Amino acid sequence: MAEFAKRSEVTIDTMGKVHNPTGEGITPFSKEVKKRTSHHAPHTTPHETKNTSEGSSRRNITRKKTDPTATGTKNYDSRNKKHGGAGKGKWSSLSKDAMDGSDHAAAMLDATHLDENDPLYIPEEDAPSSSFLLSSSSHLAEESRNSGEKPTATAAATPIYGPLLTLSEFKLRVSDIVREYFDSSDVDEVVRCIDELKCREYHPEVVKRAVSLGLDAGPRERELVSRLLACLHPVPLREEEMEAGFEVLLDGVDDLVMDVPDAKAMVGSFLARAVVDEVLPPAFLSNRNNTHPGDVVVEKAVGLLSREHCTARLEKVWGPGDGRPVDELKESMDQLLKEYLLSRELDEAASCVRELKAPHFHHELVKRGVQIAMEEDGRGHGNHANGSANDGSEGGTGADKDSGSSAIDAMAALFQFLVNNTIVSEYQVAKGVSRLRKRMDDIKLDVPAAEELLEEFVGMATEGGFLHVEKEDGGVVAGKEE
Repeated sequence: MAEFAKRSEVTIDTMGKVHNPTGEGITPFSKEVKKRTSHHAPHTTPHETKNTSEGSSRRNITRKKTDPTATGTKNYDSRNKKHGGAGKGKWSSLSKDAMDGSDHAAAMLDATHLDENDPLYIPEEDAPSSSFLLSSSSHLAEESRNSGEKPTATAAATPIYGPLLTLSEFKLRVSDIVREYFDSSDVDEVVRCIDELKCREYHPEVVKRAVSLGLDAGPRERELVSRLLACLHPVPLREEEMEAGFEVLLDGVDDLVMDVPDAKAMVGSFLARAVVDEVLPPAFLSNRNNTHPGDVVVEKAVGLLSREHCTARLEKVWGPGDGRPVDELKESMDQLLKEYLLSRELDEAASCVRELKAPHFHHELVKRGVQIAMEEDGRGHGNHANGSANDGSEGGTGADKDSGSSAIDAMAALFQFLVNNTIVSEYQVAKGVSRLRKRMDDIKLDVPAAEELLEEFVGMATEGGFLHVEKEDGGVVAGKEE
């Protein structure tokens, strides 16, 4: 209360002077107040406005950011707009320009300094582009390559000869070339593209990239890779470059196993096939075995080369699904089906069917399988019919019946297993049966009871649920085309 009592009394005359003696912030009305506050107020230029037309209250207000004298244009410039957040979450001008892929952007990235003492710094990849000068003098370039001297950035006035691409760029180019080769199967195009890259120092990477991409693909692509390596040797890949490429591949095979569990066995097959195709000398395996004893990949290749008739076997090392002709595919199917009738192992037969890599051709597998079973049981079925007519003994009839239907039963069990495991479709089974019906007249010449055996197979297939049945006028026409 004592302090409040000492304060001056606020009246109309003293209002605005007790607590604000200068009068700053209060609109001056009298001339004395204007004089007293003029030196405190900042000097501002009033914003000029003008009427668009005489007698109109509309005014053309010129904003500061769209002032023609300030920006040189009458359009609104959004670059002068202030954003909140102090620019957080936005690309800087260097990063934004560097991501557009232009030559100017590449120059900006090269201008950024990289620490050469960084453990991740690779001189061949991270060195600025200004360190390499290209020249069209081929003989000087060849001398520089043969000398083995590394390029240096100090001699800026002297042309430095080297690859046109960095190692990372070369790997990307080769990967694209090999993937395109998988679609076109054009070896000449691959050779031309590799020659155009002009990067002989990186040629061993061609072997590694081609084999690595083949491991991720199917048998057809692996066969294409083996043929490609045979065509790339000795031009454009020389023998020492081919050996260096396989050395790099063998050194990194542990990393490939993480993505492809069977990588070691496949790389061993590639090695053995390369020796058979005379891409690699046999001494390469012995030298590798001396420097790296106990290498599983080399032992696998030596084992494949030590088999009887290894040359003929290694030419088809990638199985029947390697894009071979239809006649060879049919021979593989016949061998598969005959081995199944001897062993009766469903899992092994299903694995062999998967290796065929020909789902569109499974109707041929059904046709040939049922035909082989009919030929196997045809004589027994005929003997059983004759025995039933001449001799009515119950014991002999049962034995003949079991022996006569065994192959048909086994083949029906096989296709039921394949359909249940979604290896062969029901459509392919129906198509195979339909093709058998069309050739029934020819089959009867060798197997007189072929029609009865086929109806027996159709009945078992219908009961097993892997063959659709259509009824016309009370008759069963499974797999029959109208």
